[in-house]
Amino acid sequence: MKQSINLHQFRQAFADMDRKENFSYEGLGALLDYLEDLETCCQDEMELDVIALCCEFTEYADLAEYNQNYDYVKSIDQVRDLTQVIIVGTESFIIQDY
Repeated sequence: MKQSINLHQFRQAFADMDRKENFSYEGLGALLDYLEDLETCCQDEMELDVIALCCEFTEYADLAEYNQNYDYVKSIDQVRDLTQVIIVGTESFIIQDY
């Protein structure tokens, strides 16, 4: 049995698992939008697994922070060539870890 959740419940699920610091408030909204779009595109419902999402995705404040963990890139387009990118704000973004 699957249950639909809203943004508040999604954010609360991360807080309940003591993982609310893994993503920003805005980042959780962008991540949920991405996951809902993926469900629609693939026509396959997902189960919410907070720990798996924290292991699979990472939010970065900007390219400088990203470059501390991965090879140096000059643009977000270069990151897109390597992995899935979810834009959060003017500089912040979430990637699917690789």
